[in-house]
Amino acid sequence: MGYLLKKDQLSTTNMFNNTRMTPHFLPSKPFLLLLLTGLLGSVMAQTPHDFSLNEAIRFATQQNLNVKNTQLDALSAEARIKEVKGLALPQINVGASATYNAIIQKFIFPAGGFGAPVDSTSTGGGSSNGDDVTAIPFGVKYQGSVAANVNQLIFDASYKIGLRAAATYRELAQKNIAASKINVAEQVAKAYYGVLVSTERLKLLDLNITRVDTLLRETRAMNSQGFVEKIDIDRLEVQLNNLKTDRQNVKNLVDLSYNLLKFQMGLPINAPIQLTDQIETYSQQDLERAAVLDSAFDYGQRIEFSTLQTQITLADLDYQSIGKQYYPRLTAAATYGHNNGRNNFMDFWTTQWFNSAAITLNLNVPVFDGFQKRYAAQQRKIAIDKARQSGELLKNSIDLQIRQATVTLSNNLQTLQSQKRNMDLAQEVVRVTRIKYKEGVGSNIEVLNAETSFREAQTNYFSSLLDYMITKVDLDKALGKLYTGQ
Repeated sequence: MGYLLKKDQLSTTNMFNNTRMTPHFLPSKPFLLLLLTGLLGSVMAQTPHDFSLNEAIRFATQQNLNVKNTQLDALSAEARIKEVKGLALPQINVGASATYNAIIQKFIFPAGGFGAPVDSTSTGGGSSNGDDVTAIPFGVKYQGSVAANVNQLIFDASYKIGLRAAATYRELAQKNIAASKINVAEQVAKAYYGVLVSTERLKLLDLNITRVDTLLRETRAMNSQGFVEKIDIDRLEVQLNNLKTDRQNVKNLVDLSYNLLKFQMGLPINAPIQLTDQIETYSQQDLERAAVLDSAFDYGQRIEFSTLQTQITLADLDYQSIGKQYYPRLTAAATYGHNNGRNNFMDFWTTQWFNSAAITLNLNVPVFDGFQKRYAAQQRKIAIDKARQSGELLKNSIDLQIRQATVTLSNNLQTLQSQKRNMDLAQEVVRVTRIKYKEGVGSNIEVLNAETSFREAQTNYFSSLLDYMITKVDLDKALGKLYTGQ
């Protein structure tokens, strides 16, 4: 985030250029640089950054943690895609083993069999008969081997389906990012409008306080001259105290609205910000024009519907991959290695090692699997049918959301127009009753009642204005126009 420095905020830095110091007290350049850096950092930290609504949404879509999490999911999807592609690359493994045979296994042969000498001690009696056997050690004490193995996929019909699914998976990850940005844009817009409305309400309360405070001073002056009673002053003081209490409550609401906005934007709560949009920029004509709907609507504009279509595509590819598993699978393997075996440990390392090599082609032809793939395909087909029915249900849900938001926006617009008219009328009543009171033809109670009605009209107007703004955000989201990533 960049911050701009105002000229008056840099006056502290100019002090070092204009101040003359004696050589004995002149600081070193590194010290000056460090001090300047600290002062500039402090000034920049206190400088609020300006945000329009579009800038706030753009900033939030880059900094919000929910968006960052979906972006991490997209990176994970890219890694998954590369993992799938790696199945077609050679798979190389190198291994080695060393074995010490503490007790060498012996194989039993008939005495004299295979040209082996007769071992009379093995019979227990020394006689040479058909039961005599010979035990011959089969192996050496030390054995070792080292080998490299290469496996290569040559043909797998389901692999191409996997590549297509990987590309679709990437598309799904990007749509999830877009969905999270739309949700963030919705929350930021509502919070932004909440700050604008609360701030404008606070301004009007300040005007009301100023007006009542002026009337209170005028009434005190009239009381000192004997034209009004003390009770008139007390009533105005009660009115002024109520206004100040309302102002404090609204001020707390403004602070809370700012904190909510910064939270939705992904900013620290203590970060100073300033909103550049104003309620005055939204004229009554603009509000009425915003309620006019465009008849053209495409369900593909809704990210939820677009995401569901991608999920259906993935489910269909999964279904196709089951059918490809009926095709033969061809792989190749090559092995090369050395081995050795000796009874003496030193000979094991110094004598010749014997090499070996082999090349293998493996053809796997599925014949019968107990109908496993058949029923797996049925499950995938059912999942596709359910997803398509969910698509129809989502269409109906979108239609209902648009209809509800449209009706609510129309009602809120009528309420807003009515409350605006009431507020203007209440303001005029306040003006007339104050003139009558000053000319002595009106009462203090009439002025207080007019002020109370005016304040209630203001509260109702800003409440309806906030409702209208929020409903407009809901309608834009229902139409898929809230955030397009531009």
